[in-house]
Amino acid sequence: MGPGTADPARHGERDGGGMGRWRTVRGGRRAVAGAGLCAAVLVAGCDADVGLSDGSPSPGSGPAANGTVKPAQARRDLDGLRVASEGAGRGYERDRFGTRWKDIDRNGCDQRNDVLARDLREVRKRGGCVVIAGTLDDPYSGKRITFSKSDAAEVQIDHVYPLALAWRMGASGWDEDRRERFANDPDNLLAVWGVPNRQKSDSGPGEWKPQRAFQCAYAARYIAVAKKYSLPVTGADRGALGDFLGRC
Repeated sequence: MGPGTADPARHGERDGGGMGRWRTVRGGRRAVAGAGLCAAVLVAGCDADVGLSDGSPSPGSGPAANGTVKPAQARRDLDGLRVASEGAGRGYERDRFGTRWKDIDRNGCDQRNDVLARDLREVRKRGGCVVIAGTLDDPYSGKRITFSKSDAAEVQIDHVYPLALAWRMGASGWDEDRRERFANDPDNLLAVWGVPNRQKSDSGPGEWKPQRAFQCAYAARYIAVAKKYSLPVTGADRGALGDFLGRC
């Protein structure tokens, strides 16, 4: 989601490689299923069925990203999540979630580069940390993306459970340390193509969905993050997550 070291369109920020920030108007940016995504893909000159195909998911090593989803456990965890309505979101700013891409595992590399190194193939680095090139099999669309640091916005780092949505669902009451851990938790981060990531913005699964082939893994990851941080889900999100687990 945002620029530079980024994590892009999180209802007011984006990750794209030093591209600045924007504000999104919540009522006007609903990206439901394939319609909005296909429109963006057509503008980008890509196949119209991107986001609806059955391409391969990302090889990332985090929960639910490597094909080791345990559907029965995910369903039990989903049943245990609290259902709540979204708050108004007043007071949300990206900076409320602390340092961007903090080196929380203290390996000397920031979280953006750690996630790129994890999720891309054929990775090339400058030094021990900075990913300068690689190939991404985008989990959200199935499209293969060639990453180059000179065009960093093409591959962005998404918060699976979006920051702005988390704020509306209760993270506004957390202390800053907890919010910073959430924002930099590799379990909640995925390297993805910029087009579907901008379409996803701060939507939950009830408003936006990835390609069919990744819906099971996406749901399992979303549920695991919600459980880990005791975040509730909306009724619409709960229903969508249950549907996605039906594809496992």
